[in-house]
Amino acid sequence: MKMSQLFAVSALFAGLAASMSAQAHGIWFAQRSTQLALIYGVGADDLDSVKRLPLIQSIASYDAEMKPVPTKLRAAGPLLLVDSESAPTVVAAVLDNGTWSKTPDGEWHKKGKDELPSAVTSEKTMKYAVVIRGPLSTPLPALPGQVLQVVPVETALPVLLGKPLKLRVLFKGQPVAGAQVQSDYVNDPDNEGVRSGADGIVTITVRNQGLNVVAATYDGPTDDPAKATKIEHRATLSFVLPHAPE
Repeated sequence: MKMSQLFAVSALFAGLAASMSAQAHGIWFAQRSTQLALIYGVGADDLDSVKRLPLIQSIASYDAEMKPVPTKLRAAGPLLLVDSESAPTVVAAVLDNGTWSKTPDGEWHKKGKDELPSAVTSEKTMKYAVVIRGPLSTPLPALPGQVLQVVPVETALPVLLGKPLKLRVLFKGQPVAGAQVQSDYVNDPDNEGVRSGADGIVTITVRNQGLNVVAATYDGPTDDPAKATKIEHRATLSFVLPHAPE
């Protein structure tokens, strides 16, 4: 490749990175070196979660009976690790990513429309994450702080990829229609997914014999019309299917 072509390609990717909106990102839980970590990013972009620690509103854990387990987040290099007194079955987190506005040149700025009157769109962005790490005694309930949540309808999760999984999307604890549900937020983040029905129900196909991160996105009403026209809520549900014995 000629140097001029290399510069052109580099500029293209730099432009794409600059134009990528922060609301395209989400949070989810995944294992890192045998420890559970809270990830911030989109697709394969696993970004510096520690820089987002001040944005974390809450972290909570529960056992198989959904009784609270004391938990906190610990910074370890660029990762946020989950520290708990015992191995929790369910962990949940909330991140407030602030208000962002897009100007006519396609750039996103972390400001409200009151600060950028020329903005073509302005929105507050909220991120939620839940991970199921083991068998539950009862179906996963609506959890505190999870304004948008993806909940398996059945108590038990599938154990093989390719199996159907019925999910319900909850907004403020109630089923919501029209939420965009993506079955594989990590490996196929640009997929348009499917929309939840009037009962909040959607059925997906389990994609991976390993880590699965399902994402739901829903636009709710703004809580500050002077700054934003809507609140974009993005919630993930993570779970791992076991691999065959070695």
